[in-house]
Amino acid sequence: MGDEVLPCGRPLSGVWERVRDAAPTADPHTVSCPHCREAVEGLATVNAATQALRAEDPTGLQALTDRVMNVVRAEIRLGRLLPLADPDRELRIAESAAAKVLRQAADTVPGVRVATCRLVLAGEGTDVRVTMELTAALDRPLPDRVDQVRQAVLHSAGRDLGLAVTTVHIVVVDVLEPWPPLSPNRPTGGGT
Repeated sequence: MGDEVLPCGRPLSGVWERVRDAAPTADPHTVSCPHCREAVEGLATVNAATQALRAEDPTGLQALTDRVMNVVRAEIRLGRLLPLADPDRELRIAESAAAKVLRQAADTVPGVRVATCRLVLAGEGTDVRVTMELTAALDRPLPDRVDQVRQAVLHSAGRDLGLAVTTVHIVVVDVLEPWPPLSPNRPTGGGT
């Protein structure tokens, strides 16, 4: 499953395993088949380069691996593509990109920090539902603060993204601790 099959019908992984493990007797098919030979030569080159990199700079290889994996994770996190509110133009935006913009809009409300933001289609058209979990300070009435977040998200969805958001469901999952008031004798960390 998922294994590349060469034009001769052999799975690539099987051919490579036989050659790599140096089976006591050479497989006559692999020796005579141009597809198998070409694949083995290509994999042998990649294998030699990989071994050389591992021997040369293991920490550099780890850094490269980390960068590659970060890119892969970012690609995976894109999520589904959501249609923008202009059905004639067939424009779409990745769920992760839209969620980032909406989290930033919600974070502009004082006393709020967004924990999660999920977007899902609300049917067959372009309507989108937003579900947000956030932490909020209790220095003001919570319903007012939640309504401010909802308005900021709706405004940003329409103005910045062109998303037709029909619902913004907000769940407060934690309380932000208030900062202690500054006293005249306490330094502020740099004179500001």
